[in-house]
Amino acid sequence: MSAKDDIEDSSAPLVEHLAELRNRLIYAVSAFLVAMILCFVVAEPILDFMLGPIERAMRELGNPNPVMQYTAPQEYFFVLVHISVVAGLMVSFPVIAYQLWRFVAPGLYRSEKAAFLPFLIASPVLFLTGAAFAHYVVTPIAMTFFLGFADTYSVVTALIPGLADAPVGEVVEATVAAPSEGIEIVFQGKVNETLDISLKLILAFGLCFQLPVLLTLMGKAGLATSAGLANMRRYAIVVILIVAALVTPPDVMSQLILFFAVYPLYEVSIFLIRRIEKRREAELRAEGLWDDETDGPAETPENKA
Repeated sequence: MSAKDDIEDSSAPLVEHLAELRNRLIYAVSAFLVAMILCFVVAEPILDFMLGPIERAMRELGNPNPVMQYTAPQEYFFVLVHISVVAGLMVSFPVIAYQLWRFVAPGLYRSEKAAFLPFLIASPVLFLTGAAFAHYVVTPIAMTFFLGFADTYSVVTALIPGLADAPVGEVVEATVAAPSEGIEIVFQGKVNETLDISLKLILAFGLCFQLPVLLTLMGKAGLATSAGLANMRRYAIVVILIVAALVTPPDVMSQLILFFAVYPLYEVSIFLIRRIEKRREAELRAEGLWDDETDGPAETPENKA
């Protein structure tokens, strides 16, 4: 270990470390509370944005005036609180991550800091990418799939001949004038339940998009190899399919979308770990510590111990 990799001086006793942890927690919690309050002020526009996919799905299925409801006096208030908590956590995450970094960094080698910092930056970027993919791609498909079972326009055009090519306005008039037989099944969505589906998809895709960060960190730590991950492809496919079935709504379409979005990230992780291994091999060869017979680091008294 070179002089550059010396650990920063930190002879502080345990009490000082606990005091530092307390201060960092206070800063992080304060940032979260401020962000949550600010997000509560604009919670209704955020809610409109979150309900955008289901609104578009309902309009495309022939509902000219989409309506959502709540069934308890306090329900809408707690929906706004729920939104402000989630949005506040996302907004304050950079501050929280910075406080975590300030607490951990003094105990790391300089080389470890240089290796860890890119992952600290990549993690929120990948989470936002997964969240955006879920909101703009997956959620509209899932909402259209679920609402398609009660598509009034399709039912009416199938029951009343000659309306398949008619404008939506004429179909609505024909629906009103149609004989009142049978039971009319309509969608009366609750705000909290619809929001839960959207947030669940965003959280699922955001976390699953962290796969390259997790596997690459394991590769940096020597806990995973590119060859090992390549040999585990068949098992990775099964695991990803199981996770997709657990974290997405029970429709095959969103599960397959999650699988086809996450599996390429697994292959990207193998590529990144392979590059890390080649760079590590080049460094060890330059220092004369690489054994060509074993394709690994040469044995020294240090690593033997």
